Amino acid sequence: MKGVDDPFVTTDINTLLTALYVKIDDWLGCPARLGRPPKLTDAELLTLAIAQALLGIPSEAR
Repeated sequence: MKGVDDPFVTTDINTLLTALYVKIDDWLGCPARLGRPPKLTDAELLTLAIAQALLGIPSEAR
């Protein structure tokens, strides 16, 4: 049976978030913006929000 016992399957949160970031970044594409570049890209912000929800962190202060 493949799955969790498969040696190629990882359950590392960093790996999951990296793959999620790449998928979101590819999906969003390159936004057209004027002015100063943002400190976080849209893909980074969405990945952080999803990580916050997955880890059960209720506020941005944490």
